[in-house]
Amino acid sequence: MDPFDNDTSRHVWRTKYRYVDTETTEHGITDTWRRVARALAEVEDNDAALWEQRFYGILQNFQFLPGGRILAGAGTDRHVTLFNCFVMGAIEDSIPGIFRALQEGAVTMQQGGGIGVDFSTLRPRGTLAKAGGNIASGPVSFMQLWDSMCGTILSTGARRGAMMATLRCDHPDIEEFVTAKQQAGQLRRFNLSVQVTDAFMAAVRSDASWPLLFPASAVDGDGDFVTRDWPGAPCPVACRILREMPARALWEKILRATYDHAEPGVLFIDRINRLDNLQYRERISATNPCGEIPLPAYGACDLGSLNLTRFVVTPFAAQARLDLVRLAETTRIAVRLLDNVIDASHFPLAQQKNSARGSRRIGLGITGLADALVMLGLRYGSEQSLAVAAEAMRTICHAAYRASIDIAGEKGSFPYFERSPYLQSPFIRSLPDDIQTGIATRGIRNSHLLAIAPTGTISLLADNVSSGLEPIFAASYQRKVLDENGTPKEFQLTDYALALWRKTARAADSHPDGFVTTAEMSATDHLDMQAALQPYVDNSISKTINVPESCSFESFKRIYDLAYDKGLKGCTTFRPNPVTGTVLSAQGDASRAPHCCTLEREAD
Repeated sequence: MDPFDNDTSRHVWRTKYRYVDTETTEHGITDTWRRVARALAEVEDNDAALWEQRFYGILQNFQFLPGGRILAGAGTDRHVTLFNCFVMGAIEDSIPGIFRALQEGAVTMQQGGGIGVDFSTLRPRGTLAKAGGNIASGPVSFMQLWDSMCGTILSTGARRGAMMATLRCDHPDIEEFVTAKQQAGQLRRFNLSVQVTDAFMAAVRSDASWPLLFPASAVDGDGDFVTRDWPGAPCPVACRILREMPARALWEKILRATYDHAEPGVLFIDRINRLDNLQYRERISATNPCGEIPLPAYGACDLGSLNLTRFVVTPFAAQARLDLVRLAETTRIAVRLLDNVIDASHFPLAQQKNSARGSRRIGLGITGLADALVMLGLRYGSEQSLAVAAEAMRTICHAAYRASIDIAGEKGSFPYFERSPYLQSPFIRSLPDDIQTGIATRGIRNSHLLAIAPTGTISLLADNVSSGLEPIFAASYQRKVLDENGTPKEFQLTDYALALWRKTARAADSHPDGFVTTAEMSATDHLDMQAALQPYVDNSISKTINVPESCSFESFKRIYDLAYDKGLKGCTTFRPNPVTGTVLSAQGDASRAPHCCTLEREAD
């Protein structure tokens, strides 16, 4: 029986994930599932056949969707990484250091990984270097090198990988960074995010002056000194204040750029580091390209998503419910599968291998949430929908941690595990007592376990279920998908839950209870859902808050205040604008896709 219900999903499988070489031809996606299950079970020292059967069981019927690199690469003879994305190491502020970092990024992207890069270590434009006396051109100028490199790598036919660039909110070139993409054609292969600190948010709210600074050891000049943590430095360093500006003026500039041009996003970087399970040994200043995995230097993201639509019992009926028992059982197997990816994968760089195998970080998440809610008769954003979504994520979180403890008892804890400081991290202290006791007595296999990714392509593969935790985009819409030659091809799609309802109810023009699209929702609905799930996610969440073009700037600014106050780790918004390319467009509507989902940036 053909698992696909539409030609688009079949096209995605054929062009992105099907494996064909001189000796092997996959005739259907069941062959792909067999290949992936077998390759990842081979890592097991005992009972490999049993684990192959279990891995295949959760892959069937799109119950569990491994990251796209896993689907495309596991069990093939291609020299590619199975990790979707990486954060690169700190860029040394010298011409040899910059080009060494560029080379590392190129090698990583050539093997299929997207990258995140913090450019804060590069001297601000116009400053005089102490050592060589040369005038710096600034981080934004060097970002052009990465942008050109990415375009060149893509033109060779390599799998598409996205890029994230971040910059500190106190870097003297922050204003140039914020507006860097406002010229047509500039840095189109980057997502941009500002590292926003708690001190900056306090300065904004108190209407204080904000210092822009750089390590004093790297720049000449006059000015006061302050001590700051700085990327690449093992301890706080003395920084020279080069100039100051009103914090509110900078904040307004960041938000105005986002309002008009959909970028940059915001990372609440102090919160990210404070809640990091490994805060005792690492400092994070960047994320993967879509923001769901904050990572240290050379960190990697090993992703997979549970498809919630496949866990709904008696959909559309009064007694519809989520099968939480089966969800927990599937979670436990998925954790082991993703843990095995770490041992089965190639790595572009030795530093990435060391980081991945040292922390054994994984990012298990969800997709199909909005469709699952419709199948349960719940409106996205309602109190009941938030409670159901939180219960599902809590079930996954606790099952994942218990599974990781069990694997540690069998195979050992991750090498970077230090019992006392790990147990003191805020996220671990929020877990049930039995999990904390299990970690204390048996250790844990993976430093982090949960992340909610955008899942754009793998959700399309799974018969077009709604992506990640995003709402349903539209009842029917057009979607551009790249073919094997990189040429866009347009498909007409119907939302999965709506298609299932119409098939079940035999009513071609009706909508089920609870069916709601992004255009009908408020920004608060988006924020509330993200906030409901964040307590059960130890990495982070990729979420785009769609706002209508008619939204006033004052209302738009309040979204970011709410995001900060609700304890989120970051915020990305999308207001329709002429800059971002179209990937999804509702019939008769000129709506455009969130910036993380454009064709050049599909990371899964």
